[in-house]
Amino acid sequence: MCALQVDPVEKKPLLHFHPGGSCLSLAVAGCNLSCLNCQNWNISQASPADVPYRQLSANDVVRLAEANGCGMVAYTYTEPLTWYEFTRDCAVACRECGLKNILVTAGYVNPRPLAGLLPYIDAANVDLKSFSDDIYRSVSGVRLAPVLNTLRSMLGAGVWLEITNLIIPGVNDDIGMISRMCRWLVDNGFADCPLHFSRFFPQYKMQGSMSVLASTPMGVKDGAARFEPTPVSVLIAARSAAYAAGMHYVYIGNVALPGVSDTFCHHCGARVISRSGYDVDVRGFSGECPECGAKIAGVW
Repeated sequence: MCALQVDPVEKKPLLHFHPGGSCLSLAVAGCNLSCLNCQNWNISQASPADVPYRQLSANDVVRLAEANGCGMVAYTYTEPLTWYEFTRDCAVACRECGLKNILVTAGYVNPRPLAGLLPYIDAANVDLKSFSDDIYRSVSGVRLAPVLNTLRSMLGAGVWLEITNLIIPGVNDDIGMISRMCRWLVDNGFADCPLHFSRFFPQYKMQGSMSVLASTPMGVKDGAARFEPTPVSVLIAARSAAYAAGMHYVYIGNVALPGVSDTFCHHCGARVISRSGYDVDVRGFSGECPECGAKIAGVW
């Protein structure tokens, strides 16, 4: 393990899965993507032998989760599918002991190993980085189609699924493309999956000039100079586009704006869960809207 700590489940982010719960979060160094903007690049773009680590078995993970009062274990921070065998061993051991398994992943994996893991996964957050293959290849060095296949497989396997889209100015912030992405999600059965639009802050190789993209398939947009944090107005526009496309639960992350992390009934618009940071108020909520009785999708 190169990272091991207790987190609120909301940090994954998972907002419709046991809100207010704690999970033991763990990571092994390495990733099968090479994202130019990775915030955990010091462990994701390193091999396990190159970073400080702690040797643990799957049974050790179970004991640590139980000792810390965690009913969930999250495989996160790097790419858990690159340490597939250990992730699966832990997931099996946790399932046998009644612990929930959470996968935080970019979803770039072949169907067969994914099928061997999903029976033990209770919830996942998949990072859908863009709805453009060129952008995927430019920013992350991989293709879009396998990620979409992973989303379909998770939905079909009954995994509780939430999706994150980090919006990078000048890269994947086109509202037309975001609308197409959301329409694809709705058309393929993902309307009830919470969608998180996350604010970008310059990280790793995207801390300076946008010239880092010059030799990639997407190139650099005319007039683009330096990477900047995502304008709040773009995040709000993306949220509106997602609702217009038919998504039921849309959130904005990495920004302090009132209401953007609260859960609203998609039928009548009533606020059913209030959040401030990682603090959650679920008083009076039992999975249905207290105003109209509509079911709120999630694992409560």
